[in-house]
Amino acid sequence: MTAEAQRRRAFWHILLFAAGLVVLTVISAGSVYLVNKARDDSKWVLHTIEVENQVNTLLLEVRRAESSARGFLLTQGPDFQADHERAVAAIVPALDKLTRQIGDSPAQRDSVEKLSAAIEVRLGQFAREMDFVKQGRPDDAKALVREAAAGTTTTTITNFANAMIREEERLFRQRSVNADRSQTLAASLTGIGSGLVVVLALISIWLLRRSARIRDEAETRLRDAYANLEALVDERTADLREANNEIQRFAYIVSHDLRSPLVNIMGFTSELEELGGDIFRRVSSLTHVPADGPPLASGEIALEGPDKQLSEDFSEALGFIKSSIAKMDRLISAILNLTREGRREFQPEKIDIREFVEAIVSTLAHQAVEAQAEIHVEPLPDIVSDRLALEQIFSNLIDNAIKYLKNGVPGEIRIRGRTKLGYAIFEISDNGRGIDARDHQRIFDLFRRAGTQDKPGQGIGLAHVRALVRRLGGTMSVSSELNAGSTFTITLPVAWNASTRKTDR
Repeated sequence: MTAEAQRRRAFWHILLFAAGLVVLTVISAGSVYLVNKARDDSKWVLHTIEVENQVNTLLLEVRRAESSARGFLLTQGPDFQADHERAVAAIVPALDKLTRQIGDSPAQRDSVEKLSAAIEVRLGQFAREMDFVKQGRPDDAKALVREAAAGTTTTTITNFANAMIREEERLFRQRSVNADRSQTLAASLTGIGSGLVVVLALISIWLLRRSARIRDEAETRLRDAYANLEALVDERTADLREANNEIQRFAYIVSHDLRSPLVNIMGFTSELEELGGDIFRRVSSLTHVPADGPPLASGEIALEGPDKQLSEDFSEALGFIKSSIAKMDRLISAILNLTREGRREFQPEKIDIREFVEAIVSTLAHQAVEAQAEIHVEPLPDIVSDRLALEQIFSNLIDNAIKYLKNGVPGEIRIRGRTKLGYAIFEISDNGRGIDARDHQRIFDLFRRAGTQDKPGQGIGLAHVRALVRRLGGTMSVSSELNAGSTFTITLPVAWNASTRKTDR
């Protein structure tokens, strides 16, 4: 799958997820709103029924008071009197409750005020009727009852109560419609949301199955490619190993064969030096004939003028040749040592690194004293590795740290180590002259050196150290600035074996 296809698939996945989140959010918010609205509408429907029942209750108490009053006037029975008093006592609380209930409706508030006025008038009539009876004037009480019946008070109370009931019935119908509408919308939203969720779930399943199929195809191709890659890597590794062995053999043969003509050159140079001495002694004997002085001693050379200059130039040329021959001999010896080391099989063994490094430091103690340097060995982790290779690595790095200290500044060299994820990390730091950042890689190249060339060397040490570190399955790096010291970091496996070996490419 191409990168563009992966981006498109990721985009659609994100878009689908966002759409699902939006749908769920809308459904949840809408459902909460509609459920609350339906609850409110149902509450108002119930409230309407309660108001209507309260109006009927108030009318019932008024009528009960009238009936019991008439019965009491006709029979003078105490039961009618008690019933009348209870009915009158219940009218005012019922009216107060009704007043509280219809507080949300301005029309009902107006009606209840008129109803309250009519009820107050009727209650006054009830009170006068009972007073006449208690005073023993039943005829006056009956006349008052007939007067109240002929009047409009009771009719007014009934009319206002019926008007309130009709208003509540209207509100009941309106609020019932609103409640039904809210419930219908809530059910519709739930159904639509559920349908969208199902659709999104089906799309998600389709995308997941499609992604799984694409992933399976990619894994199949990857397994095939990996199988081919393993075969190709094995083939290339074998070719590389063979080429490396061939290079080592070639370097050994070339170095060995170069030594033979170099030995001849050295021999002929010595003969040329002796022949030059004979020639210039012969010239001296021919050109220097003392007039009155003693003759030259045998082997003594006395040249003047151009002959003397020629002799000095000849000696200087021979000196350059011999110096170059010596340098070539050292380089050939170094190449031979490298090829021999490359062919040597490592022998892993457990090594107490601190004791091991302290032994190396003790062998370099004389150089450290001459350089006025102190070497501090901190606790170091033990590892399993090749002893000879580690000796060459640490010896070279510590020797370089001593060699390249700053003149006139007491040297301080510190060796420390730690472990991390199965690897041992060693650091050899100093306060020496440092290395320019441009030369951090150059110093690891064969026959390449950096900085002022005031110390003996062929530019092989660090290249050899890095090759050994790589063969031991590790890495090597440097951190340094000019006049600020250097820190060489070596990372090696804690337990080395042949399988951890890295081919130096």
